[in-house]
Amino acid sequence: MKNKSFKRYTVTSALPYANGPLHIGHLAGCYIPSDIYVRYLRSKEREVAYVCGSDEHGVAITIKAKKEGISPQDVVDRYHEMMKNSFQEFGISFDHYSRTSAAIHHETAAGFFKDLYKKGEFLEQITQQYFDQEAGQFLADRYIEGTCPKCGHDGAYGDQCEKCGSSLSPTDLINPKSKLSGSTPVLKETKHWFLDLARYTDFLKNWILVDHASDWKNNVLGQCRSWLEAGDGLQARSMTRDMDWGIPVPVEGAEGKVLYVWFDAPIGYISSTKEWAKEKGIDWEPYWKDEETKLVHFIGKDNIVFHCIIFPAILKTHGGYVLPDNVPANEFLNLEGDKISTSRNWAVWLHEYLEDFPGKQDVLRYVLTANAPETKDNDFTWKDFQSRNNSELVAIFGNFVNRAVVLTHKFFEGKVPALGPLEQIDKDVLDEMAAFPEKIAGSIERYRFREALSFVMDFARMGNKYLADTEPWKAIKTDPERTGTVLNIALNIVTNLAVVSEPFLPFTAAKIYGMLGLEGLHWKQAGNADLLKAGATIKEAALLFEKIEDQVVEVQVNKLLEAKKKNDMENAQAAPMKDIITYDDFAKLDMRVVKVLTAEPMPKSKKLLKLTVDTGLGQRTVLSGVAEHFKPEELIGKQVVMLINLAPRKMMGIDSEGMILMAEDRDGGLKLLQPHQGVFNGATIS
Repeated sequence: MKNKSFKRYTVTSALPYANGPLHIGHLAGCYIPSDIYVRYLRSKEREVAYVCGSDEHGVAITIKAKKEGISPQDVVDRYHEMMKNSFQEFGISFDHYSRTSAAIHHETAAGFFKDLYKKGEFLEQITQQYFDQEAGQFLADRYIEGTCPKCGHDGAYGDQCEKCGSSLSPTDLINPKSKLSGSTPVLKETKHWFLDLARYTDFLKNWILVDHASDWKNNVLGQCRSWLEAGDGLQARSMTRDMDWGIPVPVEGAEGKVLYVWFDAPIGYISSTKEWAKEKGIDWEPYWKDEETKLVHFIGKDNIVFHCIIFPAILKTHGGYVLPDNVPANEFLNLEGDKISTSRNWAVWLHEYLEDFPGKQDVLRYVLTANAPETKDNDFTWKDFQSRNNSELVAIFGNFVNRAVVLTHKFFEGKVPALGPLEQIDKDVLDEMAAFPEKIAGSIERYRFREALSFVMDFARMGNKYLADTEPWKAIKTDPERTGTVLNIALNIVTNLAVVSEPFLPFTAAKIYGMLGLEGLHWKQAGNADLLKAGATIKEAALLFEKIEDQVVEVQVNKLLEAKKKNDMENAQAAPMKDIITYDDFAKLDMRVVKVLTAEPMPKSKKLLKLTVDTGLGQRTVLSGVAEHFKPEELIGKQVVMLINLAPRKMMGIDSEGMILMAEDRDGGLKLLQPHQGVFNGATIS
């Protein structure tokens, strides 16, 4: 689509589910990119409405409520406030953050449904859906678990197997069970209202694959193409659900049914805009109904179909609304080589980061942008976080700003020196400085935020190199005027750096403005060499970034490893039962309670301990592979279980005369088998 000049911008970020806290995958996926874009637009003095809100409907909420034994309203109230506060503290600068439980949203979403219903856009169909007879209700896909037909995983949901990633229907599951009662559900007829997506195929193909073939990201176009050009084409999709939590379907005969969460959630952008406009006393409609408005949705790749196919089809059918000009979806961010999982607690939670790293919002913003999954899945590691902070933010960006300010205080008492005659190196660096804002802006306009941030860091590198090449700390001894020129230019580079870095590092830019005694400048001023006037007084250098030590990231890595260990233990399955044996086989085993008299490490072995035990029939020597689980002194004096009629086995030159029996825990740790009360040595086990 050809470039078009817009009068205003409506920018949205995907509504986060209010069933848990925010994590770095959310931030990297859509919230940091959208905030960068909006801060840039504001710096360009463009008219912007930046809206979002908590998604408070859907089965994810009711599952959370049931698990915690509270009401769905209690769940969404808790997480709405937590997410809203985390966004604010992290610097995500929404103009308005609403929630889908708001009355204005219920009214808006219900109005959309009634409009499409009156136009005959829905297909009323009787379908068969799983019903829990014990609970007395139909089951949403996520309330059904069974065995995945593709990979055999026992915990697959009715819509997806999270182990192999396959999309499923509830009827695909082997041995389905209700998560409400544990019983086997039965198929029962129910009526629902379907949006016949096939009738929008031609419109969607032309709008997406032709009109936006050159300006949408390849990953977005590719996923849209796979839907639009699939062999069986677009299928009708139910826009209603059998639930009691959500927006009631506003037509006769729909009692006990609510709107499908992906029908009502995108409409939340509109209701959030309405709420914001009402608070400001302005008209909301131009932000959604004026062709001079540019609508941009920032989302993760799992939401592409809803924002590029279903929601545009709804807007088009309703009529009067602008369609998204772009949907710059990101791929997924992984964590330490593994997929982020809230159920497994394999995540870096935003509220915990803000507690563990106070005042370091911009460090995480920087790392997540520099490593953003813009075109493919990417990986966050704590080592990379540390490295980028220490070698880039501290050593390059912070070092340059600090040197320019400190040297000005040292040589010119904190007053900006005058600009004297320019040498060629000065002219070259000023030319480079003038070019950076446009270069950075070009990348932001094309949603290439990683690239734009790399140009910002190149700008700081240029400043560092300029100081290194001109050596004002040496020039001051012989040529104070020359030193003044260098520091005047360096300080103006710092000022320009504050302007172009503000969309990415807003807290850092604010600190720089504070040091320089300036209010926030606008993008159109960037590139100029006289933003900071000669004679102005600047404040002492403030710390922008500080080195992060190894032990700090080790704590974070260990936190993840502990979460993984706990999850593995909670989800570990018992080993399969061995082959059936007869009683006669069992009777051959002579298991006795014995007492450990001595215990010592075996030389040249990490696993073996040499034990002397009292079997009640005499003393024996046993070599036991427990050295990695017990210290020798932990075993001495303990009564344990031993198989005493096992044939002796020579190990490392010593005959081991039996086997100490242990229980292996889910984490692989060994536990002693002991009588709960003391018995005589040699007591038999039967």
